[in-house]
Amino acid sequence: MAVKRVRMTVNGRPVEETVEPRTHLADFLRERIGLTGTNLGCEHGVCGACTLEIDGAPARSCITFALACEGAEVRTIEGFAEDAVMAELRAAFTAEHALQCGYCTPGMLVTARDIVMRLPNADEARIRKELSGNLCRCTGYMGIVRAIQRVLASRAG
Repeated sequence: MAVKRVRMTVNGRPVEETVEPRTHLADFLRERIGLTGTNLGCEHGVCGACTLEIDGAPARSCITFALACEGAEVRTIEGFAEDAVMAELRAAFTAEHALQCGYCTPGMLVTARDIVMRLPNADEARIRKELSGNLCRCTGYMGIVRAIQRVLASRAG
């Protein structure tokens, strides 16, 4: 299979690499760029562990081809290190015991940030609906929902 060149911005840094057309974005980020914060779970776009942002919107990197990101702005969990909302969410996840094994946490945090930014008035039912694409086998979601509610409340007042 012929390799092709792809250019994108990853966490604010321009990246140019050659990839096989079948290379998924998650594999590209982990294996070629060395960003291992994006976890692979189901590799079918179902579990949400690989959620990151592409051009500001949450996306499943396990079913997105790297070549489809030509010219895109990709932001992995590492790219949120200086983000104030993400810092609030990380603190709330800790305070509310919203993580256990941590495998789903990067994708869960990216989704949680999207909820906070897009739905400032989300109630518990809406938060749960928005989280339905992210699977967590450890927490039962109660702490995750409370953490998101905590951040929404702090930003409202």
